[in-house]
Amino acid sequence: MTKYFGTDGIRGIANKDLTPELAFEVGRAGAFILTHGEKGKILIGKDTRASGDMLEASLIAGITSMGLDVIRLGVIPTPAVAYLTRKYKAVAGIVISASHNPGEYNGIKFFNKDGLKLDDNIEEKIEKILNKEKEVDFRPTGNDVGKVYREKNGAKDYKEFLKKSINIDLKGIKVAMDCGNGALYKIGPEIIKELNGEVICVNKNPDGMNINKDCGSTNHKVIQELVKKENAHIGLSFDGDADRIIAVDENGDLIDGDHILAICATHLKRNGKLKNNTVVGTVMTNIGLDIYLEELGINIVKTTVGDRYILQEMLKNDFVLGGEQSGHILFLEHNTTGDGMATGLHLLEVLIESKKPLSSLRDLMKSYPQILINAKVDNKNKYNYLEDDIIKEEIEKIEDKFHGNGRVVIRPSGTEPLVRVMIEGENQDEITGIAKNLAMVIENRLSK
Repeated sequence: MTKYFGTDGIRGIANKDLTPELAFEVGRAGAFILTHGEKGKILIGKDTRASGDMLEASLIAGITSMGLDVIRLGVIPTPAVAYLTRKYKAVAGIVISASHNPGEYNGIKFFNKDGLKLDDNIEEKIEKILNKEKEVDFRPTGNDVGKVYREKNGAKDYKEFLKKSINIDLKGIKVAMDCGNGALYKIGPEIIKELNGEVICVNKNPDGMNINKDCGSTNHKVIQELVKKENAHIGLSFDGDADRIIAVDENGDLIDGDHILAICATHLKRNGKLKNNTVVGTVMTNIGLDIYLEELGINIVKTTVGDRYILQEMLKNDFVLGGEQSGHILFLEHNTTGDGMATGLHLLEVLIESKKPLSSLRDLMKSYPQILINAKVDNKNKYNYLEDDIIKEEIEKIEDKFHGNGRVVIRPSGTEPLVRVMIEGENQDEITGIAKNLAMVIENRLSK
């Protein structure tokens, strides 16, 4: 059975791995599993990739062939689709995006009627249809075929939702912004201006292929340099679909997802809004956040990597704040997925209310040295690292060497032929050398 869904939907090189034929079948299968033949509407949003139109057309054909209407939102961030699916009472929402990946990639991810990413068992049901293990013999005709509509107010409704989630006036605040030539390229600067702030924005001219290219949240040097050049109070940098953010303080120093969690957890606790006194992180969360939260008397619960798993934990135990070091931050009181722009606005809210420079908020938490290296492997072997005795032996040697003062985290990429090697310890040079060596061992063992 082919595995189509990774940690964040279906993803691959557009028109090679993710073909229009596959997108058509995904549209049919997804529509059937999520609605079981009932009438309704499905929203579709996309980022700025050139292949988005092609995949959207195929998805629309598949969905309407199942008798459902499609509401086209156009270019819009992933978290907007999650919100608008609920607001417009759709049966599902679909985002066409490959997030932080290069422009030649694209992806398809679903939200259910509640704006939640699909459970694994729902994805498995869709995959059974894609693998021809289950047939969908349902083809309405005549007026029962689905129709296609364009929603012109989607971006406006999302902006109003964001502005209502905070209570700030940005007069006198200068914001530097890197839109990554992605889905937030219009909405991001507009919101700052509508809140009376000054915004200096770069990478806001998408051409279909420059999304994430030497810019955005995975290329933070751009925003660091922009903040220092423009003497901005804060820098905000987004990935292609704007569900993640990396921030920068007034000195150009990086504020990753762990630091954002520390800042926002402190603020929420001080205002009596940190429900059940708990933050949700992942196995990749820096140990420095654990130590800081413990000092504040705040609990931290950790999940596997992926904002969907963070969300599941938050829903299960009624928590309101969670996120990843990579910048997926969830404020469950407001939305059901990571939201880069919402996170940036919450940071601005803390900045204004605290009357402190962002650098002092960044220093609440001390990060321990950490290194993440990608080992390139054969895609079919990337989950086999725990079955290889030589790799296991190498990991055990490293853990013995640390004596509890460091840790090793190995994680296959959900979307690429990579195994991610994360080492955390007290000495940066030492852990870098260890991580490079372990990545080399994994490449040698799993690249064939």
